Amino acid sequence: MPHRRYFGLPMAAMIAIAAVVLTAAAAAAEDSPTPVDDSTLNPTSERFHKEASHPGDRTVRHWSGQTVNPVDGLTYTYDMVGADPSTGRAATIGVDIIPLDLNVRGRPFNGSDSVAAILASPLFQRGDYSSTVAATNITFGKGLGGELSAGNDDVQLLDATMRSQFNQLDSGYHLNLRPEVRSPITIDVPAAEGMTLTSPRGIIYANVDLIWFQPLVESAIPDLHLNPARLAVFVTNDVVLYADHAPGHCCVFGAHGAIPTTDEGESRPGVQTFVWASWMTAGFFNPRTSWVKQDINGLSHEIAEWADDPFGNNLVEPWFSPKAPQYGCNNLLETGDPTLNVGFSAGTNTFDQNAFTDGTYHPQDEAFLPWFMRTAPNDMSQPTRSAPTAGRYTFLGDLNPFPLFHQPPPSC
Repeated sequence: MPHRRYFGLPMAAMIAIAAVVLTAAAAAAEDSPTPVDDSTLNPTSERFHKEASHPGDRTVRHWSGQTVNPVDGLTYTYDMVGADPSTGRAATIGVDIIPLDLNVRGRPFNGSDSVAAILASPLFQRGDYSSTVAATNITFGKGLGGELSAGNDDVQLLDATMRSQFNQLDSGYHLNLRPEVRSPITIDVPAAEGMTLTSPRGIIYANVDLIWFQPLVESAIPDLHLNPARLAVFVTNDVVLYADHAPGHCCVFGAHGAIPTTDEGESRPGVQTFVWASWMTAGFFNPRTSWVKQDINGLSHEIAEWADDPFGNNLVEPWFSPKAPQYGCNNLLETGDPTLNVGFSAGTNTFDQNAFTDGTYHPQDEAFLPWFMRTAPNDMSQPTRSAPTAGRYTFLGDLNPFPLFHQPPPSC
């Protein structure tokens, strides 16, 4: 189960500490990146601080719903971002993109370098999701594409996912994101808290201690005086995290969370929701067994989970995914965790191309609310072509190669 930690050291203090620790090391030559074997790379995502929202709080627009699980007979309540799909109305959420430019062992890993590619991606540009040219196959490599989400055209990725999840393709329901880029934050990572590594395909990545990095991100939020009605997205470039001060525990590629905020002149408390994820250069993860793990994959995972659980408190009947065993027996509505390492091609990507890219972006598949609620028959989500009277359990629908995601999961 993802860890939850609580921190509060001011951002300026954290950066000052990092700069002092690195005073001598900063002038040194770049370290030689440590080669790693694919077997040591176990990608996962993380939950940062969670914070429930209360009526009257200044926070992201959201709605509350409830669903009865027929298996355990319990009614589960949840908060989700945007307008209630049943109203057929649209919502637009502002997004503050905050690049984090990290210096690790003498090497720059600049989130600023990936901003243009992210802005041009399906996360913020409109596209056609009626079909895809490729999707993950049974061995987690690149497989054939096909029909995806019929009628989902001229929309952003998150909008397409949410419209399919609630079968709202013929209504006015939308969940749009409007990005703005803020000034980057430069961070010198102490030598004891980060290292550089090289994949078997020669891609150099930074590996940073999660326990050091998490409070750095969370403490940045008050100092930036963000508007809690907007989503904060912290972006790094080719940076992953290791857990529990153990460099071998790799790799966390993204997280989402919510923290309380206060600002001068505001009489109401605020809850700021946020996401961190890295742009990932193709070739760090083995394309034969982790094809989709590149470019915006981590960001798509975290932004979709933020939309379905903005405050980190949506609970469900425990589930287990043998396709993502690192999450264990889990009772969280984390829509990207069960389908980790499953995704598809979308849009045209002209950025950061190398021998392992294919000219497209690679979003992750997402499990839908009916999967977690064991809804059968599924009358909530968009039907698939193979079963036109039954709803799908993930966005990929028929294109998800695993039977586990074509029916409700067993209990664990």
